[in-house]
Amino acid sequence: MTAPGPVLTVGETMVLVGSTRPEPLQHSTLMSLGMGGAESNVAIGLRRLGAPAAWIGRVGADSAGDLVERLLRGEDVATTCLRDDGAPTGLMLKERRSTMETRIWYYRAGSAGSRLGPEDVPDDAVRSASMLHLTGITPALSPSARALTLDLVDRAVAFGVPVSFDLNYRSSLWSADDARRLYARVVPRCEIVFAGLDEAALLGCDEHDAPTAARQLRDLGARTAVVKRGAQGAVAASEGGEFSAPGVPVDVRDTVGAGDAFVAGFLADALAGRDVSTALATATAVGAYACTGDGDWEVLPRRSELARLSSSEPVTR
Repeated sequence: MTAPGPVLTVGETMVLVGSTRPEPLQHSTLMSLGMGGAESNVAIGLRRLGAPAAWIGRVGADSAGDLVERLLRGEDVATTCLRDDGAPTGLMLKERRSTMETRIWYYRAGSAGSRLGPEDVPDDAVRSASMLHLTGITPALSPSARALTLDLVDRAVAFGVPVSFDLNYRSSLWSADDARRLYARVVPRCEIVFAGLDEAALLGCDEHDAPTAARQLRDLGARTAVVKRGAQGAVAASEGGEFSAPGVPVDVRDTVGAGDAFVAGFLADALAGRDVSTALATATAVGAYACTGDGDWEVLPRRSELARLSSSEPVTR
């Protein structure tokens, strides 16, 4: 039997420099070094849950690019790091201002990742994928990255590869109008769409009621629409009906990357043939687990670890 193809993700992964203690950055003397990127976070989450995943992106011909490649390969993600001699690897600066507040600054204008284009992803990579997963961050980076997003969706549909899309709107990268136009072209061609209520509202969906918003996303053409509600859980609408999952209570340490973890949980179950209700429950559990530690992806769980969320004993012996 032929092994299933990987979930193909494409986008920018940046080097992450973060404060190690909850204090203003100007008073920090020790910083941690890592990486982060929505698409690569999902790829790592999928691998931790046992699903094959691949990532394609551009990094600089620099030590920061070496770090990104080493960490992704270390997580067993099929990694294609295209080295760009003319641009640096992007930088993300993360400040834990206090135990209640995290601030993030992005230095990605003119980065290697922003120079992604349609020529960077070969047909074979798309054709051999079990699913193509994209986010709304990549098309916001540059005109070439926007062209890449639309081109990849076209190719995936032509090859019969299902498309997953997380709206993941970033107001600092592009306008609501530009995002809306891109979403309107991509969403109708998707097998699965993920959105928060505020993101769904960009497409005219109800901004207050998640079940209604999920139905409206389906009306736009998505076969399955998932609306993320953070600590309140999530809802989904599909051909099989409407489903909901409550949030999983945890002691929150860092919410950055939780949305990507949620997506990984849902996609891993969907690829395994599990129903929407089960996938939604897994997604909320994985998203909650991701909030219990620091980093964009470091704490992402394996399936065997999800049971720890309901365990009263914090130490495994």
